[in-house]
Amino acid sequence: MEETITVTQLNTRVKNVMTNAPGVTDVWVTGEISNFKLYSSGHCYFTLKDNGSEIRCVMFKSAKARIDFEPTDNMEVAVYGSVDIYVERGSYQFMVQTMKRGGIGNLYAELEKLKRKLEAEGLFEQKRKRKLPIYPKVIGVVTSQSGAVIHDIITTSGRRFPADIILAPAKVQGEGAAQSIAAGIELLNRIGVDVIIVGRGGGSMEDLWAFNEEKTVRAIAASKVPTISAVGHESDFTLSDLVADVRAATPTAAAEIALRDKIEIMNQLNNDTVRLNRALSYKIEKMRSRFNKVDSKLSPKRAEEMVAMKSMRLDHISTRLAGALRNTVEMMRRRYAFAEMRLEKVPENLIPSRIRTLENLTNRLEALDPYNVLGRGYSMVTDENGKALTSTRSVKKGKNIIVRMRDGSIDAEIKEVRPNDKC
Repeated sequence: MEETITVTQLNTRVKNVMTNAPGVTDVWVTGEISNFKLYSSGHCYFTLKDNGSEIRCVMFKSAKARIDFEPTDNMEVAVYGSVDIYVERGSYQFMVQTMKRGGIGNLYAELEKLKRKLEAEGLFEQKRKRKLPIYPKVIGVVTSQSGAVIHDIITTSGRRFPADIILAPAKVQGEGAAQSIAAGIELLNRIGVDVIIVGRGGGSMEDLWAFNEEKTVRAIAASKVPTISAVGHESDFTLSDLVADVRAATPTAAAEIALRDKIEIMNQLNNDTVRLNRALSYKIEKMRSRFNKVDSKLSPKRAEEMVAMKSMRLDHISTRLAGALRNTVEMMRRRYAFAEMRLEKVPENLIPSRIRTLENLTNRLEALDPYNVLGRGYSMVTDENGKALTSTRSVKKGKNIIVRMRDGSIDAEIKEVRPNDKC
């Protein structure tokens, strides 16, 4: 499904792409200034052009404050910065971070060529950057023996957190300077320092050129010891700055980065001591409370009291058990005596009574037996199925009947049926 976005979204996407694209960020661009305008805000707007093209440029007040000349129209310059997109107008422009006066265009072109080469090798990648040691004991410095840099570093070291300073004297300007700087870095690596500061004071681009040479850059990249680049002033950018683990705006700033402030450290130690004392006091108080609790449980007096209480409770339970046992035994004895008494009375009262009742029932049963009546001269007439015939209405003439007598029975046939008149 095709995506639909707004103009703002489109320009924002282009801005994100361009501001992160290699080759158009952190580059030097040479050209001629035209349509230069300085606004009351201090920001500068101008066009940078050459024979084939042009681009709008913006240099904010903070960036302009870092240069030591006033840009004007028709001035040949080299500007350092990155391409950016002005989203509201959809136009792209060059954001100038610093500016150099012209006349050295070939030097910038050479610098850009070397920068792209080293960048392609990954020497400027952020992932190569190492952390500096928190408390370096020995700091190596590669700089001029007679310059102000070493003096500033020693002074700053004494003010912040004293450390041993080892100077590797180097030529920092002119022919052979790059080889001298590289040799100093290699020497300090062999000696074994904790961090290396490579730097010099301010100057023109030509003065600082040794720190853009490939020899110097590769020596810094090969250093096994973390490095700080401190070349010129804040507005000066060199390839040494890009390859070093940390860039400092000035040599003094490099010393401040390498060494922590001893006052800050003391304050931190004091705060840590306070927190440690609080934690220790809390722990001691907690342990004391637990000890007292355990001690109270283990004291002889407390133990004797607990034994006495347990003994009293045991006596009470024993008394209750004895009483309950006596009651149970007495109740069982009474139930046994009552049962025994009832068993003794049964032959005297119960059996004769039951025998008389049985005899009465037997006599009554014998009186009701019809066969006993036959003995007194009576007969019982039944049909062939044994059903008693007690009425003339239940028989018919010619029907066979059975007459039962005391000593046997007679099979007979009905000759005549004569019911009584009253019936």
